[in-house]
Amino acid sequence: MVLGIHTPEGSSEHELDNVRRAAAESGLTFPILLDNEKLNWNAWGNSMWPSVYLIDQQGYVRYWWYGELNWQGAEGEKLLRKRIEEMLADPIRP
Repeated sequence: MVLGIHTPEGSSEHELDNVRRAAAESGLTFPILLDNEKLNWNAWGNSMWPSVYLIDQQGYVRYWWYGELNWQGAEGEKLLRKRIEEMLADPIRP
C-alpha cells in the first residue's frame, strides 16, 4: 500500500484543490493526507521534504530517506524501489 502525507511548504500548498491538482498532474493515484497543522510531520520528527518511510507488514519502519530522492546524482529512488521489491518478497507473517 502506498499512502502520501503532504505537509505544505508554501501557502498555496495548504489548499486541498491545489494539492489534488498537483497530484493528478504528477500521476499520483494513491491516497494523500493533507497535514496542514504539521501534526504528522512533528510526530515523525521530520526536518526536510520529502521524508520517505517504508513500513513492513508488522508496522516497523524498515527503511527511510530524507530529502530529494535523486538530487545531485543520489540514487534514492532506485534504492527505495529495490527495498520495496525486497519487502514485497517477504512472506506475510501473522
